[in-house]
Amino acid sequence: MLEIFHLIIPTIEISIIAVMIYYFLSFFWNTRAMDLVFGLLAFLALFAFSNWLHLPVIQKLMLYFVNVAVIALLILFQPELRLALSKLSVKGKKYQEVSEFDKFLEGLSHVVYRLSEKRYGALVVLENQDTLDEYANKAVLLNAKFSPELLESVFIPSTPLHDGAVIIRGTEILSAATILPLADDSSQLSKSMGTRHRAGLGISQLTDALIIVVSEESGKVSIARDGIMTRGVKPDRFKGIIRSIFTPPTQSMDSGIDAIGWLKNWRKS
Repeated sequence: MLEIFHLIIPTIEISIIAVMIYYFLSFFWNTRAMDLVFGLLAFLALFAFSNWLHLPVIQKLMLYFVNVAVIALLILFQPELRLALSKLSVKGKKYQEVSEFDKFLEGLSHVVYRLSEKRYGALVVLENQDTLDEYANKAVLLNAKFSPELLESVFIPSTPLHDGAVIIRGTEILSAATILPLADDSSQLSKSMGTRHRAGLGISQLTDALIIVVSEESGKVSIARDGIMTRGVKPDRFKGIIRSIFTPPTQSMDSGIDAIGWLKNWRKS
């Protein structure tokens, strides 16, 4: 049994080394560091050749060179090594997901309050668990990656898509010029609120979506959810509300902190 085990060990070691070499080369392939990798392989071949021919002077010089080359290689390979470590790190993947969510939230907040400053009316629906395909399929399908510039261009009054709602699914703009059902009970809406606010309140009564309304008359930003319309939402509270509802899975441990931050922002506003 031990003999079989000793025979298997070299095979395991060779397999591990082969995998390590494969991933090492895959990280550096088609990068500026690949030439240095080839140079390193040539250096090792020369070292092995001098050792085989018993050339002590060349061996001594090469050993001195290695002491300096190790530090130089770490400096030269810094970007590639950082990329390799980020691919192997689970924390790096979580950080990337959080950064994408934060980037989306920053872009959304920026464009909403930019529309508010310009007094461009806007109606944005953020899909949650309930699907909004019923309304999106009857509208103009975009299926475009979200960008602040694209969303702002939709609501410019001179464009044909500005009259209606934009539905966002995740970080994708699903549709534009979407017709939404109007709220039957609009008692909580003031006289200054028009069809856009009634539509936002109406879809919030039927689904779990979060609706953002920018008033064309006053420029105020309102948020509707679960049949409740909140007017005059400030940027900090705007981000806090969206975080509390659309927090990505990687931030589940921070949900308690987000809730406290949301309550603080609510009291400030």
